[in-house]
Amino acid sequence: MLYLILLFILGLGALYLGADWLVRGASAIALRLGIRPMVIGLTIVAVGTSMPELLLNVVAVLDGQDALAIGNIVGSNIANIALILGITALLLPLTVEPEALKKEYPMMLGITLLFWFLASNGRIGRIDGIILVACLFAFMAYILIANRRSSAPPVDLPLEEEKEGAVGDTLIARLRSSTWGRVAYVVFGMVMLAIGADLLVDSAVGMADILGIHPGVIGLTALAVGTSLPELAASLVSALRGESDLSVGNVLGSNMLNIMFVVGLVALIQPMTIDPDALRLHFPIMVGFTLLLFPLAWTHQRINRYEGGLLLSGFVAYFAYLLVPYF
Repeated sequence: MLYLILLFILGLGALYLGADWLVRGASAIALRLGIRPMVIGLTIVAVGTSMPELLLNVVAVLDGQDALAIGNIVGSNIANIALILGITALLLPLTVEPEALKKEYPMMLGITLLFWFLASNGRIGRIDGIILVACLFAFMAYILIANRRSSAPPVDLPLEEEKEGAVGDTLIARLRSSTWGRVAYVVFGMVMLAIGADLLVDSAVGMADILGIHPGVIGLTALAVGTSLPELAASLVSALRGESDLSVGNVLGSNMLNIMFVVGLVALIQPMTIDPDALRLHFPIMVGFTLLLFPLAWTHQRINRYEGGLLLSGFVAYFAYLLVPYF
């Protein structure tokens, strides 16, 4: 157990570093190219923080653990809204772009409902995977077109402010202020996020086994929370750096990409069977939290501490419902 706790702590450290590097590099690229931070959150950051889900779900379905894979996606999307936005808003109220509520939020709701509809026959097959991947390409095209119409003037800022008296003409300073330096931050950030998530999930699953928790709930609990921790770390770092629109964009984009990117690609590799309990209970809860997000964010275009507490309380209640029977 001590070894697993150590892995958990190491995973948290890797997640924090990865999130910081990813947000730092993505924000710098956005400024350099004149791209809105919301767009970066919906694409680069969201793809990077969805990679743990993709890797875990490919392994799960190839091992015949369909329930684990589906539980991971459904649980992650619930955690992204209720846990991540809840905790982040409790620490620092989040500003929500009106544009996101008018455009990106309806897309997330539509994709979530489409996922539920495709799964309603008890199976996500290759045709369903093609539909979801097609939606992914359409979404990326929309983001690129929308950014061209509303792009900001490019701003060339270094990743870190140079201190007074520091020697600026150094290799490190040049790398930090170069385009490749910014890209390196994003790439290394994604790598650290994947490593951190893997350590956390391995340790959480190991501790769940020791405590005697049934494997059926691991996907909805340990794996869902573990693979959502990159989103939590990235959202917290974004909010603390004064970029709360990036926090919200990360969650919206991550929920869509979990379905279009992760479920779509995994279904193309190996069709998945949906557990009846998931369709009866967990899918409706996922849709319910998605619907709840709109009225909370619409009021004054922000999610305040009270609303963050409401989301977090809902997640704790759901989590307790899943775990209490095993204690």
